[in-house]
Amino acid sequence: MEKHKDLHDKKDDGCCSHDHTHHDHDEGGHDHGDASSFKTYLPAIFSLVLLLSAIAFDYFKVDFFKSYIRVAWYLLAYIPVAYPVIKEAIQTIAKGEVFTEFLLMVLATVGALALGEYPEAVAVMLFYTVGELFQGAAVEGAKKNIKALLDVRPDTANVFRNEKFETVKPDTVEIGETIQLKAGEKAPLDGELINVAASFNTAALTGESTPRTIRKGELVLAGMLNLDQVITLKVTKEFADSALSRILEMVQSATSRKAKTELFIRKFAKIYTPIVFFLAVALVVLPYFIIADYQFQTWLYRSLVFLVISCPCALVISIPLGYFGGIGAASAHGILFKGSNFLDVITKVNTVVMDKTGTLTHGVFKVKEIKAEIDEVKFLSFLASIESKSTHPIAKAIVSHHSDKKLLEVKDVKEIAGHGLTAVVDKKKVAAGNSKLLKKLKIDYPKELDGQVETIVLLAVDDKFAGYVIIADEVKGDAKQAIQDLHKNGVTQIVMLSGDKSAITEKLAKELGIDIAYGDLLPEDKVSRLEEIKKDKTRVVAFVGDGINDAPVLALSDLGMAMGAMGSDVAIETADVVIQNDQPSRIATAIKIGKATKSVVYQNIGLAFAVKAVVLVLGAGGLATMWEAVFADVGVAFLAILNAIRIQKMKF
Repeated sequence: MEKHKDLHDKKDDGCCSHDHTHHDHDEGGHDHGDASSFKTYLPAIFSLVLLLSAIAFDYFKVDFFKSYIRVAWYLLAYIPVAYPVIKEAIQTIAKGEVFTEFLLMVLATVGALALGEYPEAVAVMLFYTVGELFQGAAVEGAKKNIKALLDVRPDTANVFRNEKFETVKPDTVEIGETIQLKAGEKAPLDGELINVAASFNTAALTGESTPRTIRKGELVLAGMLNLDQVITLKVTKEFADSALSRILEMVQSATSRKAKTELFIRKFAKIYTPIVFFLAVALVVLPYFIIADYQFQTWLYRSLVFLVISCPCALVISIPLGYFGGIGAASAHGILFKGSNFLDVITKVNTVVMDKTGTLTHGVFKVKEIKAEIDEVKFLSFLASIESKSTHPIAKAIVSHHSDKKLLEVKDVKEIAGHGLTAVVDKKKVAAGNSKLLKKLKIDYPKELDGQVETIVLLAVDDKFAGYVIIADEVKGDAKQAIQDLHKNGVTQIVMLSGDKSAITEKLAKELGIDIAYGDLLPEDKVSRLEEIKKDKTRVVAFVGDGINDAPVLALSDLGMAMGAMGSDVAIETADVVIQNDQPSRIATAIKIGKATKSVVYQNIGLAFAVKAVVLVLGAGGLATMWEAVFADVGVAFLAILNAIRIQKMKF
């Protein structure tokens, strides 16, 4: 995988191809390379020094600074900043793109030179170049922020080969091989943990700083930082298919999916630029037929001012930069938008439909409550010992709950399908299962347990009821807060869909404050429910899920959101937004980031149009000089850039 593949677009279809300021040298274009390098700024610094010295010579009327020396001096100041722009203008015209900002800048400055307005001509080109450098630096900064967050995978892997650990390139490691991680090292590939347990910092993937404990057999993802011991992993995915590779690919391709606002601005610029060009021409020609004391030089100068201020640079660069900043801010919070268009869509979401298991709950059974008729320690010993002979998820939850205690001897295990287990445990007859098992064995138990909503496991010892445990899927710690935050952020209806029992689903919905809940659903039932919700055309629906069975509903919704850290590959690939840390509260965070991005983009559009409209009128009326025009243009661009990168500094 290309580690530093460009995250920004190559020469878009917009009129203003600003990308020459922030990607590598392309098609002979204007190459700024790394906008932060000193070499990049040398032409602008050289021109600035010559311009300031020339203005000083003019002001103090220095003797030698006259005639051809003055002209040559200003031309020498003009050429370093003008040459790349003139070259770009010629190249874009050759490709059929005549009306670009490059042509506007060249015409305005060459015209000013012809009128003898040398300081203005150099200043226009110099400040245009400085504006481009600011834009390049801003985009480069946004790119680096995302790369710093995501491109954290080591360049080497310690793999066990030939009876020893060898250091190799990660892309040479095959599935099934064993790799070793020392304390402080990051996982280069996805793999199952071979050790009993280990602690990891998962911030690179999830944006979550709290360490996470991963146990034997559970998945460690590429990019996770091993915190405290030497561990080994059994590789489960090749280098190119690892979780981190998938994240990088999603972020890198995100800017190729344009938001409607961004597409509109680009189309608008294509129409806008030739219009202002012909208006500038009209500003020179039409007054000749209207005004009695028409002076060509005066109206040409006004026309040139008009051209400078009409340049749509700030508008066209600040919009994609705003969305790019939004994608970067989301990445810092463990949220991956697969395109800037989804930043727009999420601001309109008023209905959130959620899967229960894996989204609001961990999808892992836990012992929630114990009611023992005998000594609780003995009760758990009997129950865990007999359940250790079953592979059922409920049995595993019970054994896990008892994991720190020694199991008893178990003999003569019999499994009764749909009922439970019987066995001899520590020389006593033991039965563990549901109420149907105890009925079958004619063992009395409290009849109120028949109406229990949650999953229960009953235990009998020597044909006497000994107690029961309640087993439940553990609710995520931030689930309730997530629902509250969604309601606060404009979501008017929250719906929960689940394949679990309706009674359990409805109880959880009531606890969390969810508006509507449906249980006992098959995957096709979820699709039907979502289609039913979408019949109301006023509803913009986001679906949040994590399983393979959620893929059809993710695709059907207006915005599909996948819980990415533990979610299935199919769900992650189908979704438009991926929540990397599995916290449902990040759904509301994603909405906030989308709204903040949209706000910044609209602020930039309003600012650019307002300032340009005012100065265009002043320029056409002869009330604004070229100095004011260039400062207004560069000022708008600079403010728009600062506003766009502000998104990444916001707290959500």
